[in-house]
This record gives sequence, C-alpha cells and structure tokens, in this order.
Amino acid sequence: MNFKVLSVLSFCVVLCSCKDTNEHTINDEVITENSSRELTESDISKFDYVEFGLDGKTEQVIANWQEYHQIQDVVNAVKSGDLVFFSSNVETIKTLLKDLKENIPETVNTPATLARILVLETKIYKLRDLYNLSTTSKAELSEEVKGFLVSFSNLNFQMNKKLERDSQNIQKPQ
Repeated sequence: MNFKVLSVLSFCVVLCSCKDTNEHTINDEVITENSSRELTESDISKFDYVEFGLDGKTEQVIANWQEYHQIQDVVNAVKSGDLVFFSSNVETIKTLLKDLKENIPETVNTPATLARILVLETKIYKLRDLYNLSTTSKAELSEEVKGFLVSFSNLNFQMNKKLERDSQNIQKPQ
C-alpha cells in the first residue's frame, strides 16, 4: 500500500516538474520571436515594388502641404527600418490624416487622389495595429510595410498623373 501511494505521489511530482520546463521553453521562444520580428533597412530595401517620386511640377504645387511632408518623413523613417511612428498615440495619427485630407491643394484635389489618400490611411491604421500586436510575425509585418510603401507611391503617381493631364492642352475638334 505504501508503495502505491509513493508511486502515485512521485508520478505527480514528475508530471508537475515536466510542465514547468515546457512553459519556460515556450516563453523563451516567444521572446526570441518578438525580437526577430524587427525589420531592418536591408529587409525593407529588398521589397519588390515600383516607387514613384514626385516630379518638379507636383513638388511646386504641394510645397505648402505640410501634412504630406509629415507623411513623407514617416515613409523615409519606415524605409530606414524605424517604425516608431506606428507606436504613437492613435489620436496623433487620426489628426494627421484628417488634416492631410482637409488641407489638400486644390490643384490635386480630385476623387482619384482622395481615393489614394483613403487607401494610405487604411494602410497606416492596419500597419499601426499589426506593429503593436505582440503576435505579429516578421512576414506579416513585412507585407504590411510593403503595402504602406506601395500606397504612398501610388499617391505620388496619381498626383503626377493629374498635373501631367492638366498641362496637356489638347484642342477638341468643333
């Protein structure tokens, strides 16, 4: 009888000690995974997308559009691997995006440009949410950063295209 009680008791001790070791292993894996999800400048430079810059006419038109330049600074920081902007207060991001839409220069204020701004806004919010989640993998974060950069590039392309069309004086036959 003592042997049976001793056997059951030792089995419980072994079972409890094994469980504790597995928890430490899982915690170590989570810590390693979180530190390895950081993106570097070299990771971001490997993204395959077409990056449109602003041409001279567009730069002149949006020279006083401060909110665009703030977003451009965020894009430059992201390209260097700095995603700190996305850990900032959500109210700061909301205010910046609201002002971006409200203060758009009339020359480039078209439905197509506003659509690109809306896509950029969506990508910013999604990237912010993914960046602040501890369960986000590096691949998910990379994909969302790429989407953010593509949406900004598409905004630039749309503004360039709008000004290019405006500069063409095609006379219609009467």
